[in-house]
Amino acid sequence: MAFDPADVDESTGLEPLSLEAIGALLRASTTHISSELEALGDRWARWRPAPGEWSANEALGHIIEADMRGFGGRIRRILAEDGVAEQGWDQLAVAAGRRDNDRSVRQILDEFTEGRDGGLELVASLGEGDLERHAMHSVVGRVTIRNLLHEWVFHDRNHVRQILANGQARAWPAMGCARRFSHPDR
Repeated sequence: MAFDPADVDESTGLEPLSLEAIGALLRASTTHISSELEALGDRWARWRPAPGEWSANEALGHIIEADMRGFGGRIRRILAEDGVAEQGWDQLAVAAGRRDNDRSVRQILDEFTEGRDGGLELVASLGEGDLERHAMHSVVGRVTIRNLLHEWVFHDRNHVRQILANGQARAWPAMGCARRFSHPDR
């Protein structure tokens, strides 16, 4: 399966997600992330599957920062000033500075839940009239609140896949010949 969700474009006729659907999808990813990190526990949530790859804790730290800087934070700035100029942020430097592998799963989940609750309240407070308000981003150009909400859902799922892949990598070495069910050539 090599399906890439980025291959689906406007020509499919899919309408934008409703605000209610966006809220439901963000709540669902919150549940997925919380359940997976709790199941991994402190030891395995800190484990990096390969050099240069994030641990589950670090992936969640990135989600926290993205919620604050790129999604909820940016939407709040747009609501305060339509057309606001926006810059990107150094995600790798921020991730390194957070030192999420020095933190327990409980600490990082508490930070995530608190911030995400605020983000969900923000989504619930939006009206249809807010969705075309925009920022001018230095890299991507004009980006609307509608665009950001959809990217938020997409971004969450990208990192849910990353966190789940860490759990898969943890299980793989002990699968023995059962690995051939997933990869017949190995």
